[in-house]
Amino acid sequence: MRLIVAAPLVAVIGFASLALTESARQTGRADDLRILAQVGAEAGDLAYRLQRERIAAADLLTYAAPEQQDAFGVEMAATDDAAARYRWQRDLLPADANANQPLLRRIDAALDGLAPLRTQVRTAAHASVSAMTFSYRIAIADLINLRENVSHGVVNAQLADGIRASAALSKTAEAIGQQQVAVLRAVVAGELTPAMQQDITAARTSYTESSLSFLALAPPQWSTWWEQAGTGKEALALQRMQDDVSRAQPGTPLRLATAAWVSTTQARAARLSDLRARVDAAVLDDVRAAHADQRRRAVAEAVGVLLALVLTALVTWAVARQITRRLRRLRDAANAVAFQQLPAVVAQLQQPGSAAVDPDELARQQSTAALDASSDDEIGELGQAFSAVHRAAVRTAAGQAVMRANTADIFIHLSRREQRLVDAVLAQVDLVERDETDPDRLHQLYTLDNLATRMGRINASLLVLGGVGVGRVRQHDVPLQQVLQAALSQIEHYARIRLGMIDGDVAVAAKTVDEVVHLLAELMDNATTYSPPGSETWVSGRSLGDRVIIQISDEGVGLSPQRMEQLNDLLAHPPAIDVAAVRAMGLVVVGHLAARLGATVQLRRGPRRGILAEATLPAAMIRSLPPEEYLLAPGRLSRRAARTAGPPPPYQPRPEPTAGRPPAERTLPAAPVFRPTPPDRGDAPTEELLIFEQVNHWFHADVVDGQDGREWASPADDAWRTAARAHAPEVATTTTSGLPKRQPQRHLVPGGVTVPQQQQRSEYRDPAQVATAMAAYARGVATRRRTPINLGNN
Repeated sequence: MRLIVAAPLVAVIGFASLALTESARQTGRADDLRILAQVGAEAGDLAYRLQRERIAAADLLTYAAPEQQDAFGVEMAATDDAAARYRWQRDLLPADANANQPLLRRIDAALDGLAPLRTQVRTAAHASVSAMTFSYRIAIADLINLRENVSHGVVNAQLADGIRASAALSKTAEAIGQQQVAVLRAVVAGELTPAMQQDITAARTSYTESSLSFLALAPPQWSTWWEQAGTGKEALALQRMQDDVSRAQPGTPLRLATAAWVSTTQARAARLSDLRARVDAAVLDDVRAAHADQRRRAVAEAVGVLLALVLTALVTWAVARQITRRLRRLRDAANAVAFQQLPAVVAQLQQPGSAAVDPDELARQQSTAALDASSDDEIGELGQAFSAVHRAAVRTAAGQAVMRANTADIFIHLSRREQRLVDAVLAQVDLVERDETDPDRLHQLYTLDNLATRMGRINASLLVLGGVGVGRVRQHDVPLQQVLQAALSQIEHYARIRLGMIDGDVAVAAKTVDEVVHLLAELMDNATTYSPPGSETWVSGRSLGDRVIIQISDEGVGLSPQRMEQLNDLLAHPPAIDVAAVRAMGLVVVGHLAARLGATVQLRRGPRRGILAEATLPAAMIRSLPPEEYLLAPGRLSRRAARTAGPPPPYQPRPEPTAGRPPAERTLPAAPVFRPTPPDRGDAPTEELLIFEQVNHWFHADVVDGQDGREWASPADDAWRTAARAHAPEVATTTTSGLPKRQPQRHLVPGGVTVPQQQQRSEYRDPAQVATAMAAYARGVATRRRTPINLGNN
């Protein structure tokens, strides 16, 4: 609003400043002209006084009588008074009168030189009249020139003509004064010389020219004044004397009464001086009137400009207030739509069930009415255009929501169909695996089984992208280690996964088991896929009381900080269904699953290299297990060992999970398997297996007479040694896929059961796994299940 008000005000102030500046300049010029006209009038009066002093000086030089001395003194006093008035007015001249400075300096010098000139006139008897009066003539000429210069630069033609007419009167009076001195010189000389006659003629010619100049410039009233000043006895007497002087011949004496000539010319000069004074007064009145008129005009312009500024400010403020008020309403509506309504609609459309939304109907319902729709100005059109943009945005968002919902339905239907086929394939593979004894073919079946399991995981990922859960209805919580084993059985490079420190006293809630397995499988698959083929990926799971933290660390090349930040943002805010989501389906699925479960997943730099993926399961997803329900899986450390163990053990080959899926549930012991360690051992409080005390006496040597007897031995020693060798098998050959080929009966324990001929080439199986599989098989037969329990399939 300030800009809208300031812009026209600045423009008006700018133009007003120009107008006021010009008006002030004209007012200043009028005031300067008034002072110059006053100085010119004073200069004319001073010139007249110098003319009278000059003729008095000439008369004194001619006769040198006391009467002439007194007359000269009177004229000197009058001249001094006129000079004082002139100097006072001269000091008021403006600074821009520099053009007349040389002339003014000459006049000042002439006035300063009057004192010595007067002294010479008083003391030099019978001195040359022409020499003495020459200085007066120069000073009078400069004063007349100053009067003429006053008219220069005057814009008003009437005022300029009046000033020039007044200067012409001064020239007329100077012509009479020069004629006075010329005739007086001729009378004193005794004869009229040609030079004197020429001076007299030049003076009369100057008088005639000056009179004509005055009459040409003077208005009718001044012409009347001129005619009145040229009548009377003095004028007739002066005319007769001038005629006598004109008839005198050069070389003859000039017969003329000097006293009468002086008095008559002085009377004519006095009349001309009165006429000049009247003209100067009229000129000054005109100048003052012009100055006052200019001042009134300047004041009127200033008042008008002030009123214009006030009116412009009021009108601009009213218009700007109306415009800004309407723009503010439009801005508030735009902000409400951009930051509240439209995001709320988009968020609502991202919820399930948006497939039934009608985009056009929703756009009409959510549309914001156009501001000032009835007005035809630009703001009203802007409001209408904004409403149209809002409707188009809502319609587009609704269309995209319908398209996403339809795409999600397509994913769900395709996934479910594919999952049924995958389940059928897995069932057939299970049937074939049961009767297969050939290691190579069994390996191929394992590979096929694992491939089908991975396909099932992809189908489950499509279900997640479609907005449907992947879990089955379960009745029991599953221990964390079994969940991790189920997750690693669903990836391709499961043999490179190493389970590190895993707390066995926690379990995953039954309703979230399958989704947690899927989330961890995606992270494990991502870790093994983007790390070197020969590297290992370590998995650890620790309980922190109110949460469980699962870390998956690989030894890959790692990620740049910018890329890691992008992936973490993707995990925190997984996108909707689009091409990018399908291309990066693994992490997108992890993000969606984490959002559904309330878990958090974050990628960080590994402790040495690679990437560390950390999944945090909240307290609502975890359950505590009593000690008697701890799962004793193969390779599982006791709680004492798990709490005091160092780094994970080096890689040792282990048998592959049966059918590429997690081992079946084991039959847990009915009695406690741990008990506190006796306090007298001096060790830290811990627990130990009960079976350790039961079989500990088996390994004591016989004691004879307080001395050790022979070394303890049994027929099973060979079997134990064979079992020790089986703990670290030697790999002789491998299959095409890199798996070790086991040699039939290489680790057969002596005294064991006799292996049928057709099974002599079967691979070695871990007894614990066999026992677990048999228990699961027995349970499955009892419950009439056709396929084993598979945590990774739906």
